[in-house]
Amino acid sequence: MEPIPFRLDTGATWLNLLATRGSAFGRHPEERIPTPERLADWLAAVELAPRAPVTDADLELACHLRETLRPLALSAATGEDPSPQAAPALTAFLAAHDGPLDLTAAAGPPGLGRPAPQDAAAALGRVARQAAEHLTGPERHALKSCPESDCRGVFADPDGRRRWCPSPACASRGRVRAHRARKAGAEAEHG
Repeated sequence: MEPIPFRLDTGATWLNLLATRGSAFGRHPEERIPTPERLADWLAAVELAPRAPVTDADLELACHLRETLRPLALSAATGEDPSPQAAPALTAFLAAHDGPLDLTAAAGPPGLGRPAPQDAAAALGRVARQAAEHLTGPERHALKSCPESDCRGVFADPDGRRRWCPSPACASRGRVRAHRARKAGAEAEHG
């Protein structure tokens, strides 16, 4: 069976981690990182491939981080206060897994680079750091949550023009529902 493709279109690596569980609030969530191998593939896709092999414990850690970040992202996107446990959980994750920032001149294309993370925990620490910076900086104002009840995916919308997450399925369902509501309203008005 072909693995479910990764969603890498949410606007930030940490938001892409949230998208590794599609339809998270639906009856049939889609797990995009069900195995350590798929987590390794995802880390490679977001340019965080670790030097050490990815383990079952790393997969558990990734899912833990994802579900630690989800309520923080949703609260930022909706303007609600996060639960009292949410921020301390992220702080604890960062204390345990965020390494020092080590920048070097890139060997390939010009610019800055970072050495590959030692292991998946270090890679996830980088994701957690990005999330913390995003959630506490001005970029948090550009976060939106998809209105589709089974999705509620959080994405960056710096232009403020998107209504749904980048998934074509969510936008299609929303547009069909809006069209039917307009049609029903017009029929009721004339009926």
